Amino acid sequence: MPRQRQLGLIDRCIAATDDMLKTFAGGRPKGQRPSPADQHCVEDSLNQTEKRHIAGLMRVNHSGEVCAQALYRGQSMTAKSDRVQQAMRQAAAEEEDHLDWCEQRLQDLGASTSYLNPLWYGMSFSMGALAGAIGDRLSLGFVAATEDQVCRHLQAHYHQVPENDRKTRAILEQMIADEGAHADRALHEGGLKFPGIVKQGMTLVSKLMTETSYRL
Repeated sequence: MPRQRQLGLIDRCIAATDDMLKTFAGGRPKGQRPSPADQHCVEDSLNQTEKRHIAGLMRVNHSGEVCAQALYRGQSMTAKSDRVQQAMRQAAAEEEDHLDWCEQRLQDLGASTSYLNPLWYGMSFSMGALAGAIGDRLSLGFVAATEDQVCRHLQAHYHQVPENDRKTRAILEQMIADEGAHADRALHEGGLKFPGIVKQGMTLVSKLMTETSYRL
């Protein structure tokens, strides 16, 4: 059986560029799982104010998934070990489901994704590449801390969605479960536990993204 060729840094840079172009220009692979919203065939009655608010929340969540894609791809490009490199690419593939679910829900609500997504992608990719270059334990710890932040945001959004919007709530419920599993996996594989002060800094950065993506 022929030995699989290991990708060098240039190969990984090319792959990362291809992934980025597919994210924004189309052609990216679709998620494997159907949207949890599909289990609710009938769209619940929502007034215009509720629709605008829900669309804003889902736009934020979609931007969060764009950031996750970029973060994992940046980390996979500079990861020290093949194991972590593969784990990051697998995590990015799993996040494709969430990206699709959020985008589909925005379309259902007649809303667009954030115009600032290319900016968030570039920032997240750079942070991921830097974390991966420093070391695998830091990189995995960054994943765990980030996913913990994402879970908090999703839980807050879940409580803001009207109970009669079963489609959005179903999506958020599954995303919370998945993101929590990603955080646990990263710690199990040896990720560092970030101190509270670092997480507070991450919260400030994420707040900037959420407030702007909600409107733009």
